[in-house]
Order: sequence, then structure tokens, then C-alpha cells
Amino acid sequence: MTGERRPTRHIVVMGVSGAGKTTVARGISELTGLRFAEADEFHPEANVARMRAGIPLDDADRWPWLRDLASWMAARHVEGVSTVLACSALKRSYRDVLRQGPPDVEFVHLHGSAELIRDRMTRRTDHYMSAGLLDSQRAILEHLDPEESGMVLEVALSPDELVAAVVARLGLPPATPAAPPATGRSGRRARSGLGQPGGASS
Repeated sequence: MTGERRPTRHIVVMGVSGAGKTTVARGISELTGLRFAEADEFHPEANVARMRAGIPLDDADRWPWLRDLASWMAARHVEGVSTVLACSALKRSYRDVLRQGPPDVEFVHLHGSAELIRDRMTRRTDHYMSAGLLDSQRAILEHLDPEESGMVLEVALSPDELVAAVVARLGLPPATPAAPPATGRSGRRARSGLGQPGGASS
């Protein structure tokens, strides 16, 4: 019917820092053509400075950031563009804010042992999130509730295996030749460390 809005899909790859959210989200984007965004790029400089100093963010720091992410997804929905977002989304209340954007958001939780994730973070030298913040993130992590739309995947799998599992289980169609390439948020400068294996959002 003329004037109907094209249906969209909106995927959030979530988990603690070092789980590999950025790598997996980019892989999903490359296979499917979903518009990629890295939540770290939406943080104000004050948040980045706190994390660089090893100071965990509190809810007051996160609410404006989460609303900005929800607005970004909502705007893409209006444009008829599907998205995949790399974002920690640690608490149910945080995910509820993200769900206030587009009509439906599906979550992919990358979960694994603290030892494996900590090892990844200690070997990472080009990202402002320090391994010391992992414990604070794990302390507030709330796993997906049964009524939340999403899945849990083990981070011990390879990035290719994780991407393939998401695409298959969510029934995401492959990208068409006309699909736009994976890019970050328009007008935002990508910070160092994003897009590397184990890349993280706060």
C-alpha cells in the first residue's frame, strides 16, 4: 500500500565491557546491511573522562546517553532503516529506555566467564575502558527476563560463530547489493579501540 512504512528490525548486542559487542554487531551489520552504531560514540566527554579515570558511571550519567540511543533508533525506524547497536544495556531499566525508541528491540546478550573477559581486557591497550571496571559492570548486570525479546550467547565462541548464530536465530535476511556499508553514527568521530575484538560499550 502506498505510504506504508517499511518494517524495520532493531538489534542491541549487549553485555559487559570486553564481551565483544562491537565485533559481533559489526559482523551482523556486514552480513545483513543493518545500520551499525557504537554506543560509546554517543557518550558525552564527561562520561568518557570518568571511565578513562577508572570511575564507574552511575545511573544519572547513563540516562541521557540511553535516551540519545533510543532516539537514534527511533529516527532510523522512521526512515525505514533497520539497526544493530553495540551497547552494554546492563540493567532491565536501561533496556526499558532503549525500548522507548523503535516499536520493537531485540537483545543479544554476550555472556561468559569473568576470567575470559578480564583476560581480553588486560590485553587491550587502545580503549579507555579499563579491566578494573569489569567488576562494577558485572555487579549491576541484570540478565534478560523471560518476557524480554532476546537471546544469550556464550562469548567463548568465535566472532564468526556468534554472528552466524544471531543471523540464523533471528532470521535476519542477507544484505542486498544496495544496502549501505556498516558505519558509525553520522557526524561522530570513532574513538580508538572501537571495532576491535572485545570492543566494549559502557
